Amino acid sequence: MAACSLSKDLPEGEFVLEKNSLEGVKKANHLEIENLFFQEPNTRIPLTNSSLGVTIYRFGQAFYDSAKVSDKLEAKNAELQEVKANLLETPEDRKHIKRRDKLLTKIEDLEKLEEYGNFLMRTGNPVTILDSAQTEKTVNEIDSYLYNKGFLDSEVSFGVKTKKKTAKVTYIIQENERYLLDSIYTRSDNEGILALIKETQTKSFIKHGDSYIQSNFTKERERLEELFKNNGYYMFTKSFIDYNLYYDTISKQINVEQRILKPSFAEKHEVYSIDSITFKVSPPSEDFIDEKDHRNYQDIDFTFYRDRFSAKLFSSRILFDEGHLYKREDIIETQKQLSNLDLFRYINISFDTVGTSLTAKILTQPNQKYQLTNQLGLSITEQLPGPFFSMVLRNRNFFRAGEILEFSTRMGYEGVASATDQGVYQSKEFGTSASVIFPRFLIPFYGRALQKFGRYNPNTRTQLAYNYTNRPEYTRSGLNALLAYTWVTRGNRQQFTINVADINYVRTPKISDDFTDVLLDLESQGNNLIWSFLPSFISSISGQSIINFNNYGNYNSSNKASLLKLFVESGGTTLNFVNTPSNNETTDFARFQWLKFQADFRRYHPINEKSTLAYRANFGIANPYGVSNGILPYEKYFFAGGGTSIRAWQARRLGPGSYTPPIGDNGRYDYAFEQPAEMIIETMLEYRRNLVGYFDMAVFVDAGNSWVIGVDNSRPGADFRFDRFYKEIAIGTGLGLRMDFNFLVVRLDLATKAVDPSMPEGERWVLDNISFNQIFGLKGQTVLNFGIGYPF
Repeated sequence: MAACSLSKDLPEGEFVLEKNSLEGVKKANHLEIENLFFQEPNTRIPLTNSSLGVTIYRFGQAFYDSAKVSDKLEAKNAELQEVKANLLETPEDRKHIKRRDKLLTKIEDLEKLEEYGNFLMRTGNPVTILDSAQTEKTVNEIDSYLYNKGFLDSEVSFGVKTKKKTAKVTYIIQENERYLLDSIYTRSDNEGILALIKETQTKSFIKHGDSYIQSNFTKERERLEELFKNNGYYMFTKSFIDYNLYYDTISKQINVEQRILKPSFAEKHEVYSIDSITFKVSPPSEDFIDEKDHRNYQDIDFTFYRDRFSAKLFSSRILFDEGHLYKREDIIETQKQLSNLDLFRYINISFDTVGTSLTAKILTQPNQKYQLTNQLGLSITEQLPGPFFSMVLRNRNFFRAGEILEFSTRMGYEGVASATDQGVYQSKEFGTSASVIFPRFLIPFYGRALQKFGRYNPNTRTQLAYNYTNRPEYTRSGLNALLAYTWVTRGNRQQFTINVADINYVRTPKISDDFTDVLLDLESQGNNLIWSFLPSFISSISGQSIINFNNYGNYNSSNKASLLKLFVESGGTTLNFVNTPSNNETTDFARFQWLKFQADFRRYHPINEKSTLAYRANFGIANPYGVSNGILPYEKYFFAGGGTSIRAWQARRLGPGSYTPPIGDNGRYDYAFEQPAEMIIETMLEYRRNLVGYFDMAVFVDAGNSWVIGVDNSRPGADFRFDRFYKEIAIGTGLGLRMDFNFLVVRLDLATKAVDPSMPEGERWVLDNISFNQIFGLKGQTVLNFGIGYPF
């Protein structure tokens, strides 16, 4: 351990920074001040004087020769100059061009290597040595922070305590009284601007009685610029907004004068309106320069090369009109809507001014008509990695009205939990589909749909698909036909999908003997799950809404963000209008009717730059009715347990309710079968923190279970009951290690069962099975999950 010591080989007079602390912080944000430290102690392994990050760095340093890297860089730069000289003489020489590009890439890599070290050095951290200059910079930074937060009379100092080869730094803060905003007055002779400020006064970031916070003045300038630009003031910028602050050091108050400065190019800030709109699709080359097509539609002048585009489609995505006031938000949204069509390489919107009139010019160039995308990768579904290959061929503007014809194929091996054994097996999968995506709602007898709904980026997808799956227990194939509508609100905050028709013909031509025995045994006990594996015609109508609050999914964001996903489905709806017999013991072709609802809420809460809290709550219920005779299609059931569910249980093995599954020969938690259910409740809380470099850690608690609706004689205790369901909540907890490479997140989660609802009441707390002799508890009590991406 001494070889890994942080203070190993430390010169005399130098100290390892062991700890930073704050004193005197009463009103200011403690965590925000901590983020200002210019030096952070190394993350230590508990009870030791060592750090994983430093060990990794030193290991990389042992293989790093800075002089050698510098020599290589110098040699490559000299070679590059020689190649460039040759290119001056023969600019079209492909050999020299190729060599130049290779050298530029190599030099870029060497420069990175010279500045940051090798991969291991970039992954780890060097030892943090106390630096008085960095400490002084931290004092100045804290002082500036406190001033900008209203503590204008604050004082900051520091003290250092050393012991052996370590040092502790204490930053001592005297906040003193905080300054508050008193009167706020706007000075301007422009009545229109004054009226807008008055109308939106409640949205202002600077208000009477608030603490003085400098960043709020920046936010207010940005708010006002956006406000004015969205109300016709095309030439207005935030540089025209100025503030004079008058301090009262006795009462600790500030009077604010907000000034709207006059422009130098005019008497006053003018309101601009759209005079005309032109839209031009540039040809891909000069060969088409003489093949122009001009037309006017909805007061927009279109210029296309050849007659290959739809003016009607493009006009529906242009959200500003001739004669209307200029609104910047409409311009930005128009650019997004046109980009969403996936027809153009770029979209450039510019304006020419004549007086207070604007001529809008939209210039685009078409994207390549055909696009072939191949992808070879590795999927990790349930701990077991498997390769996959996918291919997508796109034909853009298929019917010359923005449609996209898409052919896709996917083949792969995926890890799945066997339905009849606790192990994880490879599942062979093949799927192919043909789709036509229309950039409009295909609504019969309603010709105005495109113009009315164009601003919502509407799409209609028609699809035919075939899927084949070969699992250890069964082989399953299906034909699918789909008609779906999708649309989004402005800013992509809400996304909606309605599957008007989702029709499937499913066959299970092969079922293993073991799985057949399971299904027949269940049937003998009154559970007719076997009907889910009969040839069947499955149709449904479904809708989904995704509401994204504050850009959820951007895990680098410093803002709180959430996501709410709602899903409803009605299966076999049309069977209500025909006389169809119910499934029974003599059924050889199954039909199903069901209602399904699911709500999935996720919350992301940054604590500071290095740590966050993430939360998920998931609820789902599916109710078979009518001809289903109590059975759902197998894919429509809910399953609890696994890497993205309650992680302390093997995939699809938790529950239902307090049912105790048959136990195999390998111990208490050798559950042999999947456990389909009709209701699920899951909650997950996870604390995530960066450890060092690419490595993050997580501490998590998962709670939840699944249940069936109504009594299932084959699984006692599986039914949902209000008087006991809360006693049947399974709880698992554990630690996670993640390697976040930005483009890829590799995840390891070690989870152990804490509360097991399959045990008798009074014996469900099982965490005490863990001891020094049994560090992972009983066999199967602790589960290692391996996955790609975050669990939620």
